This record gives sequence, C-alpha cells and structure tokens, in this order.
Amino acid sequence: MHWFKQCLPHGLSLQLGIGMFSEHSKLQSTNELIDRIHASSAAVVAIGLPTSKNSSHLRAESDAPFRIARELLRDEGNPFAENAKDLSGPDIFEYLGSAELESEDEFDRIRKISATAFRSGKRPLFIGGDHSVTYPIVAGLSEVHGPVSILHFDAHPDLYDCFQDNPLSHASPFARILENGFASSLWQFGIRTLTPHQCAQVRRFGVHCNEMRDHKRWKAPVFDGPVYVTVDLDALDPAFAPGVAHQEPGGMSVRDILDILNECSGMVVGSDIVEYHPGRDVNGITAIVAAKLARELVGRLDSDCGVRA
Repeated sequence: MHWFKQCLPHGLSLQLGIGMFSEHSKLQSTNELIDRIHASSAAVVAIGLPTSKNSSHLRAESDAPFRIARELLRDEGNPFAENAKDLSGPDIFEYLGSAELESEDEFDRIRKISATAFRSGKRPLFIGGDHSVTYPIVAGLSEVHGPVSILHFDAHPDLYDCFQDNPLSHASPFARILENGFASSLWQFGIRTLTPHQCAQVRRFGVHCNEMRDHKRWKAPVFDGPVYVTVDLDALDPAFAPGVAHQEPGGMSVRDILDILNECSGMVVGSDIVEYHPGRDVNGITAIVAAKLARELVGRLDSDCGVRA
C-alpha cells in the first residue's frame, strides 16, 4: 500500500505475573505476532508498536510499550477494571509482545498485524510508539469493518497535511485517515494547541474538535456502529503524565478520559495508547497512569465483545 500518494509460550495473561515476562520484552517479527494472535484464546490482545520513526521532537526508548504492559501485569496489581471485568482470565486478555519496527515498511507491518487481529475477531489494544501508528492500525481495521468512528484524546489535533516535510508525521495521522475514507467521524477531546492550518483542517474534514477551553460544555459522543479509541498520553495534564514528548499544561485528568470512555455509546472494537516517553517520566507515574487507562480500555473492549459491530 502507498501510505502517502504525494508530498514463554505465546501470549501472556495476568495470572502468569512478571516472572515469565522477559520473553515478551523481546521484539517479535510480524509473522511471530500473527501466529500469537491466531493462537490466543483471549478476546482482547495487547500488542506493542515501539517506533518513533515519525516523531518530530524526541525519540522514545524502544521498550516503552513493554514498560506500560509491565505496570498493567505486575503481580501486586489489581486485575479488575472498574466495570468488574477480570483481566486475569486468559479468555479475556493477553499481552502478546511488541512488533519489530523502525523499518521502511513498518506501516505495512502494522497494517498487516492490525488487519489480522480484527479479522480474527480480536479486540486489540495497541501500545505505542508515536501517534503515526494509528494511521496503519485504522487502515487495517477498515479492511475488516469499513469506515469507523474514532474517539481521540490528545493535546494536539494531529491533522497537519504535512509536518516538517513529513506527511506521515505523528502530527498528521488523522489527515491521512480522513482523506482515505477510513473514518466515518472523528471526535477529539483535550485539544489545546490548534493552529490556523489545523483549524482549516477541522473544517475541511468536519471534525468534532472539543477544546480544553470549552471542557465545561463537553458532551460524550453518541456513536452508531464500530468505534476506535486512540489515547495520546499528552491529552493528560503533565501533572498526571509528565512522561511525554510534548508537555502541554491545562490538560485532562485521568477521570476526564474515563468518564467520556464510559459515557460514550457505540461498540468499541479496538484502541491504542501512544506517545509514552520513559526518559521524561517521573518515578514511573506516566506508565502507571497508562496502565490504568489500558485496564479500563480492556474492560470496555471485553464488555463490547458480545455485540456485533
């Protein structure tokens, strides 16, 4: 696919704990991950996508997805989501490891992994990696479900037509997704960095852009059909998540995100959490927050599994 036309044993469940976790810190080939997807009995599978290839500022450590997964899977952690879903059940959740990326064909690899997961009936949670990965993930998703609604949490709208001469930048994934018809609607929350160009892009694509300055008037979106949820950790105020490349004060709280996730309608079929930078974290708090968000996303994904999208 032309991504821009112009300018251990397999798997791991919570009950295994981190004692058998070292194998899953190693990068896996595309085919190895596809085999793990097919072999998994879990409804929700987590897959790491460690790439900063299209980051405009800082490059994250390659083990960033693993650090979030480790917090989610730690022995002393609470395996229950707030909706009482027990992530320790092997039929509910498995972490499958991280993909080998940082290559010229990494978008093709991600799209193939994504399409395989959705075609297999899984509800995947992808852990980045920079936000550019959402474009090939949703491309793979659209092969199975067609255009989907997207619920997007971020400080930035990521709608640049091209940023720093890179149309595949982590500042551009939603421009690519929308111009290719992979999304039926895009709802954004937490935005606080709009530029004139991105305002024009919001109008061009009909984006429902909910800025932080209007947060007291926010309403949870009403979706009909499949929904994909993407969480850039810089949607959160740096007080909650300092471990990001672009720290933007005046952001969302953890509860703000969870409230919208809980209140929105529609069938959540997949999700991602992106832009974790361990080198900027403070006492691992951002990884802990990301793991909390991951737990609640898994709970929602599993709850929605019984309903056909």
